[in-house]
Amino acid sequence: MLKKKVLIIFAGGFVGLLAVILVQQGNPSNMGICIACFLRDISGALGLHRAAPVQYMRPEILGLVLGAFGSSLVTREFRAIGGSNALTRFMLAIISMVGMLVFLGCPLRLLLRLAGGDFNAFLGLAGLVTGTAAGAWFLNRGFTLGRAMPQKKINGYLFPVIIFILLLLLFFTPSLLFSSQAGPGSLHAPLLISLGAGLFIGILAQCSHLCMAGGIRDLILSRDIHLLSGFISLLVIALIGNLLTGSFNPGFTNQSLAHSDGVWNFLGMMLGGWGFVLLGGCPLRQLVAASDGNTDCAVTVLGLLVGAALAHNFGLAASPKGVPLAGKVSVIIGLVIIFAIAFFNSKFLTTKLSAQGVSSNVQGN
Repeated sequence: MLKKKVLIIFAGGFVGLLAVILVQQGNPSNMGICIACFLRDISGALGLHRAAPVQYMRPEILGLVLGAFGSSLVTREFRAIGGSNALTRFMLAIISMVGMLVFLGCPLRLLLRLAGGDFNAFLGLAGLVTGTAAGAWFLNRGFTLGRAMPQKKINGYLFPVIIFILLLLLFFTPSLLFSSQAGPGSLHAPLLISLGAGLFIGILAQCSHLCMAGGIRDLILSRDIHLLSGFISLLVIALIGNLLTGSFNPGFTNQSLAHSDGVWNFLGMMLGGWGFVLLGGCPLRQLVAASDGNTDCAVTVLGLLVGAALAHNFGLAASPKGVPLAGKVSVIIGLVIIFAIAFFNSKFLTTKLSAQGVSSNVQGN
């Protein structure tokens, strides 16, 4: 048990250190690593959205997946499983991505923004805790998307293979990919440094099971701080790194790639946090689990990519100037949809239906 605690604290701290290094090497400030933002950039690199400032095939994500995949093979934790309400997961992922892009970051970047002195992230943190608590409430009432079943191994290999193909494209045919000439997508560390950092993060996240949404969930449901301790370590190390490098800029204004609209920082991350709990883990955990052979999590990652494309193609994503009206409306609609998904997949409703003699299973013709 002590070994696991030391591992997750070390993993979180090392990820925080790598985030600081990546910023010093060229990544956007307070965004050494952000799963939501980097998946958005990859979505743009593939031409799924037309927002020119946020298009780049982020090597950190590719390295993370391949590192986690290799680690799962070494630790013999690779298992091909899936088949648990894939379409619902896809929808939840789209909704969660819209929430994150209204906040402008995933739970990982939320901590990195705090470590950089961005006080707007405190409102995002409050939203994340509130959304996680809402999800935990439904978990306590029997929410489930069903049980994943064992699959043939080839199905579990497909996601890492796709990522490896993207890596080959980045190395050998970069002209086929869209790449920003200005804006956040144009700010990046050298390819090999980014790839190497991603590999380390993938290995550490796979071995330690890092997950911030899961950490908050466990704290609420069972007072267990094991998963959360890794992110506390990440925050502390990133804060120290920013102080030492002169990258700490405390305040609400003039923050890198952030806005100061507190209501929507809160609601955007509330939407994301609620979705992450229902999905079983934050975006980092989804990527790692997909690399471990979980095809449901691979579908979730695809949903995040599509969600990023929709957010930018339809003007839902926020910017440092603020949150557009379409983004605000989409968050409210997202909260309604996610409540409906949580409610209709919870045990207290299915128990009532069963008592009335209504079967929860739909038989195909």
